[in-house]
Amino acid sequence: MSTADEARETAGSPRALAQFVLSGLVAVALLGLAAVEVMRRSGTQEAVREAKQVTRLAGDGIVAPRVNRALLSGDPDAIRSMDVMVHRSVLGGSVVRVKLWRPDGRIVYSDEHRLIGQRFEIGAEEREALEHQTVDAEVSDLTEPENRYERREKKLLEVYLGIRGTEGSPLLFEAYNRFSSVSASGRRLWLVFAPALIGAMLLLEAAQVPLAWSLLRRLRRGQREREELLQRALDAAENERSRIARDLHDGTVQQLAGVSFTLAAAADKLERRGQEEEAGLVEQAADETRRSVRELRTLLVDLYPPTLHQQGLAAALADLLAPLASRGLVTDLRADPALRLPENAERVMFRAAQEALRNVVKHADAERVDVAVDRRNGSVALTVADDGRGGAAPGEVDGHFGLRIVQDLARDAGGEFRLEHRPEGGTLFRFEVPAS
Repeated sequence: MSTADEARETAGSPRALAQFVLSGLVAVALLGLAAVEVMRRSGTQEAVREAKQVTRLAGDGIVAPRVNRALLSGDPDAIRSMDVMVHRSVLGGSVVRVKLWRPDGRIVYSDEHRLIGQRFEIGAEEREALEHQTVDAEVSDLTEPENRYERREKKLLEVYLGIRGTEGSPLLFEAYNRFSSVSASGRRLWLVFAPALIGAMLLLEAAQVPLAWSLLRRLRRGQREREELLQRALDAAENERSRIARDLHDGTVQQLAGVSFTLAAAADKLERRGQEEEAGLVEQAADETRRSVRELRTLLVDLYPPTLHQQGLAAALADLLAPLASRGLVTDLRADPALRLPENAERVMFRAAQEALRNVVKHADAERVDVAVDRRNGSVALTVADDGRGGAAPGEVDGHFGLRIVQDLARDAGGEFRLEHRPEGGTLFRFEVPAS
């Protein structure tokens, strides 16, 4: 690798590496947000499970042993005794309200005494917990009448548990927890793991940067090697075409030209002798030989167009259109005569134009063909438009050998090739490659 190549490769790499790092950071951020959300939900669920466990301990261990006949009948002394225990061991912290329900919906105890003795409807989930002695939780609906004294709280988690009193009577114990406390507990849980997770993801991203740099350098070297290989292949093909054209011109063409002159002289000699029939046959052979010479010279131009290398693409395209004009087609060329492109770009543009015009002559049955070359935004585009019945359909490129070659030329040169039908009739051939 030369110093110049190394410099070009190094100069082009930082931008691509920066794009990789930025995209990696965005991916890490998105994954981090997703992971944090998952951990937040998991933390909240764990906090709810903890609230259920605390409620079960309070219901079974503190409240149930003190539910007796006196409390169920509304005895003030029993209510005061329960108040002391509830305020000392249950309320405080996150728990702001407790309620004790009978199966008929009557509240037999609450730290809010105004609720004692009132009857409300028990929901299906609460009744299931009451009947099966299970514990469950949900966000409280503070619009319900039994929750009217808790409306000053913004959001509550209602945990309900089925218990049995000292005499075996089924009851529903409810503890109302501040949801902010539950969320804070869940947040503390996921905050323990979040820094380690995010740090690990950032370390992984940092570890990928040297690998990305190495891969980028390797890809650029591979791309440069492919470009050099393509250039060598094009140069070899061009040299081979030049050699074949030179051999044909210096050998076969000159020999056939000499044969045509000899036949013409023989025809004149036979005619002077009065052998007109034989003279006509020899003259016909001379004409066929001259026609073959013209066709070979046309082929030489196709193989190695001298005007392309000497006068540029516009002049070479004009030479390509000349035979079509002699066939009666109306031709129009729009190309800047002063336009000069790199040799490789001119070569592939000329080959593409050859195939496009060959397709027009063979398949289009056209009366007019327009050729244009435009250079803009770092690329050069060749368009060939005809008014014929159409050659290959846009989706049938693979079935035409010449068009497949054009497609390969475009791909190898880093450009694009498109073939489509024109709304007004005919076919539009567009071939675009980088101008540098």
